[in-house]
This record gives sequence, C-alpha cells and structure tokens, in this order.
Amino acid sequence: MLQAERFIRIRTLLTTLTRVSTERIVQELDVSRETVRRDVVELEAQGILRRVHGGVVAPGPEPEPPLAVRQAVREREKRAIARAALQQLQPGQTLFLDAGSTTAILAGELSSLSGMTVVTNGLNVALKLAGADAGRAARNDVILLGGRPNPEVQATQGDITVAEIYRYRADVALLSPVGIHCQHGATSFDHHEAAIARAMAGQAQRLIVLADHSKIGQASRVVYAGLPEIDTIVTDAGSRALPGLSALQAAGSHVIVA
Repeated sequence: MLQAERFIRIRTLLTTLTRVSTERIVQELDVSRETVRRDVVELEAQGILRRVHGGVVAPGPEPEPPLAVRQAVREREKRAIARAALQQLQPGQTLFLDAGSTTAILAGELSSLSGMTVVTNGLNVALKLAGADAGRAARNDVILLGGRPNPEVQATQGDITVAEIYRYRADVALLSPVGIHCQHGATSFDHHEAAIARAMAGQAQRLIVLADHSKIGQASRVVYAGLPEIDTIVTDAGSRALPGLSALQAAGSHVIVA
C-alpha cells in the first residue's frame, strides 16, 4: 500500500473514531508498527493528527504558528498556488490581500502585472509589493490599511482596519484561511483576522481562497466565508489524494490544483 493511501485510511479512521490506537491502525492497514510510526510522525508534522499515549487523536482548533514559522514551511507549494492564482487576475484590477505567508509570496509574483491597486492589512505583503516594484516604470498601487499593528502576524488589525476596508470595492479578494471545509467554508482561528477577511470578502466581486494541502478539509474556530460565497479555491498537488478535496469538489466548489 502506498503512503498516500495509508494517509487517507488513517484520516478516515480519525474522522469516524476521533481517537485511534496504534494497534488498530496496524491491523487496518496491515503494515508494521514501524511503518505506522513513520506515517503518524509525518501526519502530525502536517497538522493532521496529534500523537497521544497508545495512539493518535484528531487535533482540535489551534492557533496558527507565528508568521516567521509559516514562511519557512511548504514554500514550494505556496509559490505554485500563488502562480496559479496569478493566472486568475488581469492588469488594472483592484485586489484585497489579507496578511499571510501565501499572500506574501503572491505579492512578490504580482510584479508581472501592472496597474493593479492592492489593498492589504499585511505589512509583509505591502513591503513585498513595494520591493517588487522597485525600479519598474509601470507599477502597482499599494494601499496599507491602518489599525493596530500586530507584530506576530505582521499585520494591522482591529475596528479601524475593518472600517477602512469598507471604503473600497475590489474586483477580487485573495484570502488565505486556517482551514477550508466542505461544511464550514473558510475559517480562521483569530476573530480579528476573521473580521478582516469577512469584510474583504464582502467588498469584493470575486473571492479566491488560497489553501495549501495542510488546510484542505480543516476547520478552525471562526467562519468568515461560507462555501457558496467562495468562487475559486486554489491548492497544491498534495491535496489530490485528500478526502477533504473530494468533499469540496462534490459540494460544487471550483478548485484549481497547482
């Protein structure tokens, strides 16, 4: 049995049972305990499960790691997502980008387009856009939303930030959630981040969600966009074998796999 198939079986067990013993996984997969141990370690690293004494459990909603940590993981997948999302955009559009590691990578890729107006609460996103435009004759206009700065996520937040969003209408909002789920839609762990994403989604004609495979089929604490509100989900090839992706497609979501 291939590793991808074992991962699906383990995730299916967790969906049904919530807590699964190591012995049960060994029996279900008909593999050695050492193989199960390696698979469990890998799935825990992906945030799919949590190891406990004698087995594994499904993880509860947890805050995202600091931005500096997120920027160092799955960079290749996030860049593929950013480049696929870029194909959905046209020069001259107005965009909303929230703060995140994937949107920061997208900001760097936007230098291939010109005449864009990008409205963001992400300090790193704004700096990436400004840096990418350095020395170019045709530039994009960058608007950094005001508010309370949060150093951990390198973003502005709070009521002032949300109020400023309502001053703009965008062609496209490109948002990166903590999780995207067929029943719960796009979710965030932090209510401040969710409020910003919700406002951006509401003020845009089109909503594109950028989610690497670790976020597919996951749900966090605060919903900011139901599935019917999301026009396109862009993910990476690591999602192909995940039940969560099949569930999103079965629910009618337009999914682009980069």
